[in-house]
Parts: sequence; structure tokens; C-alpha cells
Amino acid sequence: MFEIDHVQLKNLFDFQLAWESLPFLLEGVPMTISLAILGMVIGLLLGFFISLGRSSNAVLLRWPSRIYISFMRSTPIIVFLFLIYYGLPIIGIELTAFVAAAIAFGLNSAAYIAEIYRAALSSVDKGQWEAAKALNIGYWKAMRVIILPQAIRIAIPPLANVFLSIMLGTSLAAIITVPELFQKSQIVAGRTFDAMTMYILVALIYWPIGIAISFLQNRLETRYGKYIKQEIQ
Repeated sequence: MFEIDHVQLKNLFDFQLAWESLPFLLEGVPMTISLAILGMVIGLLLGFFISLGRSSNAVLLRWPSRIYISFMRSTPIIVFLFLIYYGLPIIGIELTAFVAAAIAFGLNSAAYIAEIYRAALSSVDKGQWEAAKALNIGYWKAMRVIILPQAIRIAIPPLANVFLSIMLGTSLAAIITVPELFQKSQIVAGRTFDAMTMYILVALIYWPIGIAISFLQNRLETRYGKYIKQEIQ
């Protein structure tokens, strides 16, 4: 069996360095969360309109939407980070690293969110529309009161997964100098030459954040489930 002595354990993970560096790394957590939230908001708004275009009967709306979704889902997010942050200044558009990263994550996530919207709306039983029409309920009211609550409940799990992906993907923003969690760990690793300790510590910090997102997802599913039951009754 393999035996790990005290020295080997310290080489793998220096508890003292981790403890001393923890406050500095935690300073990057608000930036990480803010970046993920802003990217998600951009993705939710843009994804909604793309999903409408994707489902439209108009060719001029449907095909550009399909091309956008296909292109964004097939291209690494790091490419857009570089294009937006380093490429746009060539044509006179300069953005801060944070704004550039938020836009990149928003544009990328919008493609996935658009497909989630479309799938969620199409999965609602058509009988719901027929029932609303029989009760003389208008289109927009039926959409707001009957269809959307059910579609949202269906969409919550995949949307939560998208948000979690954005949260974890924010580590790539370190490449364009966004002072988020991972970038903070790289600073310490470069100063102490102990990358292993820093990267393990970063993983341990991301872990409860992921748990919190999963908890929020479950709460939202329960809430919308109760809302739908009340509307049906």
C-alpha cells in the first residue's frame, strides 16, 4: 500500500498556506458570482428573443436564430473572451475585462437558454391552450397565467445547470485579467510556487457554491410546483 508521510502531505496541500491565503481568495468570490449572474441575465434576455425567432414561421427570423445557436454551441467560450476583449479595440470599442467577460458568457449561454425555452414551451400540453381558449382566455393572459408557469418549472433544472456552468466557467475570465476567484489563486500560486494547494483550495471554495445553486434550484421547483397546483385548483 502507498504511504504518505507528513512532508509529502504538505507538498500536496499546505494547510497553513491555504488558511493564510483564504481571505485573499474569498475576495474574488463576489466578482465570480457577479460575473455569473450578469452573464446569466444577458443570456436569459437574449435567449428569449432567440427562442422566439427559432420557433417563428418567418424564414428571416428562424434561420438566423438557428445559425446563431449552432455557431455558439460549437465554439469555445475562450474564443469569444479574446474576440471581445482583445478584438473589439481594433475597431475602437474598448471594454473592461469584467464587461467583456459578462458579454461573452451572456452571448454563449443565450444559445443554450434559447433551446431550453423552446423545449419547455413546446412540452406544455396543447390541451392547456385549448382549455384556455374554451374559457375565453386571451393569448397573453393564457401565456402568463397558464403556460409560462408550467414551462418555467420544466425549464428550471436545465437553466440551473446553465447557471452552474457559467459559474464554473468564470474561471476562464482569469485569462483576460478579471480578478475573480481563480485569478486570485493564480496570483498566490505565482508568488508561493505552490499551485497544487491553491487549486485544491479553489475547488473546495467552488464546492459549496455549487451546493447552494442546487439548493436554490430545488426551492424554485417546489415553489413553482405549488403555484401550478393552486392555479389548476
